[in-house]
Amino acid sequence: MSFFSSILSKLGIGSAEAAEAPVVAGQPSTAPVAAITEVDVVSKLEGLAAASSEKLNWKASIVDLLKLLGLDSSLTARKELATELGCPAATMGDSAQMNMWLHKTVLQKLAQNGGNIPSELL
Repeated sequence: MSFFSSILSKLGIGSAEAAEAPVVAGQPSTAPVAAITEVDVVSKLEGLAAASSEKLNWKASIVDLLKLLGLDSSLTARKELATELGCPAATMGDSAQMNMWLHKTVLQKLAQNGGNIPSELL
């Protein structure tokens, strides 16, 4: 499982609810083959933040976002995620720039995969 897939899984994006509908042989389908279920990412993350003993600023920090999801937030893990998501090499050389790029990209990718992300966070 890829690192980003772990993030999707923790938020319930791409779960069994979005699995393909069964198709009966010989019958045309009038419904879409797969339905994307929209997940309210902000509500889920705010709920996790409220239950956390740490004050985590997931809206601005990729480290805090990963911690909130119970995932590895180390520099090595963030570099792995940045590589997986196609971070430019020049950005990877500066951890602060990489973190900002990574946070923005993760939120955008969550939105692309069925996560309901407000435009002010994108």
